[in-house]
Amino acid sequence: MHRVVGTLQKMRSGIHQCTHFAAAPYSWFRTHSGTRSGSRSFFDLARNFKNLEMEKNKLSRDFIDQELLNAELKYYKSKSHKYRKLQDWFKKKLEKVCNQYISNSYSPVIQMKDFEYFEEGGCIYRRRQNGDQIPEVVLSLDQLQFLQTTEAQFQHIRVSPNQKYLASSIRTSSDESTCVVVKLVPKPEVVHVLPRTFSFEWGTDNSLFYTNLEKLHSHQALKLLLEGATTTSEVVYKENDPRFFVELASTKDGRFITINSNSKNSSEVWLFDRMYAQVNPRIVQERVPGVIYHVEHWRNQLYILTNCGATEEYRLMKTPISSPGMKSWQTVYAVKEGTKLIDMELFMDHCIMILKYSDHLYLHVFSLDEPKTVKCIQLPSWACVIESEDNLKYETNKFSFRLSSPVQPPVSFLYSIEGDELYIQEDGSETTNTMDYKVTCLKAPSMDGTLIPITVFHKTTLNKMNKKPLLAHVYGAYGIDLNVNFKPEQMVLLEDGWILAYCHVRGGGELGLSWHKASRLDKKQVGVYDLEACLHHLHSMGYSNPRRTALTANSAGGVLAGSLCNVSPDSIRAVVLRAPFLDVLNTMLDPSLPLTIEEQEEWGDPLSDQNLFKCIQAYCPYQNIKPQKYPSIFITAYQDDQRVPLSGLLRYTRKLRDAVAVNAYNTTDELPNIILDIRPGGDHFGQSNWKESIHEVARHYAFLYEELEL
Repeated sequence: MHRVVGTLQKMRSGIHQCTHFAAAPYSWFRTHSGTRSGSRSFFDLARNFKNLEMEKNKLSRDFIDQELLNAELKYYKSKSHKYRKLQDWFKKKLEKVCNQYISNSYSPVIQMKDFEYFEEGGCIYRRRQNGDQIPEVVLSLDQLQFLQTTEAQFQHIRVSPNQKYLASSIRTSSDESTCVVVKLVPKPEVVHVLPRTFSFEWGTDNSLFYTNLEKLHSHQALKLLLEGATTTSEVVYKENDPRFFVELASTKDGRFITINSNSKNSSEVWLFDRMYAQVNPRIVQERVPGVIYHVEHWRNQLYILTNCGATEEYRLMKTPISSPGMKSWQTVYAVKEGTKLIDMELFMDHCIMILKYSDHLYLHVFSLDEPKTVKCIQLPSWACVIESEDNLKYETNKFSFRLSSPVQPPVSFLYSIEGDELYIQEDGSETTNTMDYKVTCLKAPSMDGTLIPITVFHKTTLNKMNKKPLLAHVYGAYGIDLNVNFKPEQMVLLEDGWILAYCHVRGGGELGLSWHKASRLDKKQVGVYDLEACLHHLHSMGYSNPRRTALTANSAGGVLAGSLCNVSPDSIRAVVLRAPFLDVLNTMLDPSLPLTIEEQEEWGDPLSDQNLFKCIQAYCPYQNIKPQKYPSIFITAYQDDQRVPLSGLLRYTRKLRDAVAVNAYNTTDELPNIILDIRPGGDHFGQSNWKESIHEVARHYAFLYEELEL
């Protein structure tokens, strides 16, 4: 995720954020201002509803879950054999295709005075810049005996100001990483290990600031003091509001460490000045409901990226260090309404805003001395995704980034600010001929007349489109864009004549902050209307037909996909869901769950607001299952998923299977296949093992081909 906007989005990133097979992967905004009803009838309704569910779960949860789990494993075994032959074929096909792109990886190089540091093949190396010496191994995964998994990998590397120490986080699961501190002189030696570390930054050569992740929460910042043979830790910031998440960052010029405490609704940033190491952190601006901000620094001015201002979109503001509060903020640059701010990069004397508008990517470049003169650079029209590479050298005026699309693997680019030139960087990346694929941007009119963007991909030579299989993608939550990164596995579908459609429904962030706001809290059902409109528009435009249409969604995207199955089951023939969020009401009624309180700013608090209770109840996939026709559904769940517990998916599957059985008994409708594939290990982000990921996709594809009768 990008460094600046990534920080803003992490605060919004919820529990049910999306992920995907080819790349790894966030939302927020204003607290609900509805009244707290004093109506006894409503509170009785909400509490009784909650108590019935909770009491039943608490009394027999372990027994029921184990009973359901055993039954589900047995059921899956009885059904999976029909897909086995296709699955084996897809495994081979996917491995062949994915191997073409497996070398297309990127590892940043950290340059520090005479040395540079980089990671390769499970080792962190250092070498002299512009030297011919063999790189020295600083840290190897193989030497760390505490690692219990062969899937561990380095995440982030931080080197202390004078290269006395190096700290690196090692990912052991998607939710947990361990920070290892290495003393670099006279020779590399591991001197300290910090478990469950989420973020970390060096204050001085002997002090490391860090945060921990405990049950998906981070509520304090600590400082590790490395003095001689002893190490001590002390708390430097503590957050008392459970809705907030604490994370550390560094301004790009290295002057300040920022302690960022963020909810999905508001921010509070504290600054630690590395020039005055003994001075306590100072606050920039106390949190204000609805105001998100992130802080950078340039020439004794704080540059603040925030949604505070006359419009609902982001703007860049500045203020003197001596007067950091909101009253002193002055606008430098404002994002236009309907424009998506993707990221911001600050260089020695320029700023680059990365934007998306009308289906195109742009760079807006301006001097920090004269910000009113803005250069606009339109990036290649085929690009759907831009990822900033680690532009670690603040002093340079060159911006490195990668562009990709569902049909184009990442291509490295370099933009020279001084020369105003854009270059392709040759890095040996695999490329495709984009002329072989057609990209079409559609607008589907939703129920209220709002036009919903759809991006469609297929082979240029494809004909008889109305008979071709269609795979629609949806997410629509947290203000996060639907993932349109390159995924090599989807090339298999495209080459076999599939149409891929990405439905950019409201609730996501494709058209800026207002797009997210239009489908959150009591407006969540708008996203369901948008998805239904997208599918109807695709079919009316001649793209496939309902019997050849499948829908796929991950995580919070399961809310819209599951709701569509309840209200418009004839729109699709098959659904593939990965770690889906399907029982919104029971989750939001249970504040004892790890992330329920944090999520109230996205979904609402049904315990305190009668309107929100009714709204959630009206669209919640689990609550609205009924005896009727349903598409076939394949759900992949992971036993170690803390965000979407397996117990809820077991209950959803049982209830849905009972409903379709009743419907089949009373009508002539065929009985759909409702399959829950429970994967041992794994977590909310899926399998970390590459081969297991390929096998998972093979199971999904085998299911789709069987159900769509291809």
